[in-house]
Amino acid sequence: MIETLGLVIAALYSFLYSFCMTVLRDATELTVTEAAQRGVARLVADAEQGADLVVTRRHQPVAAVVSMRRLNELEEAAADLRDLALVLVRAATDSGRRTSIDDVLSAFGHTRESLAALPDDDE
Repeated sequence: MIETLGLVIAALYSFLYSFCMTVLRDATELTVTEAAQRGVARLVADAEQGADLVVTRRHQPVAAVVSMRRLNELEEAAADLRDLALVLVRAATDSGRRTSIDDVLSAFGHTRESLAALPDDDE
């Protein structure tokens, strides 16, 4: 299990590193004032052309303007990160003990037969 956990951690580190490098690549910083001067149409056109724009106020990032393609990439990466975190937690906490579905049903006062006898929600 320790070896598996090590592999999961290595995969998570690799993913996080590449994700961070991807997020930071070629991002153009501009102040709120600069963004206002450019106008929404130009900001959108820049994003459509692949530019990642980070808008800052007092040197702190407050907004980003990205294309829908880029937003989808970021959302997919975030979903992958959640999945990796779940795998890591499961690997770290797995005792190897397994519980049968019948034991779980019994703990809640059911059997497979009693569940089968319940009416469907669709009816």
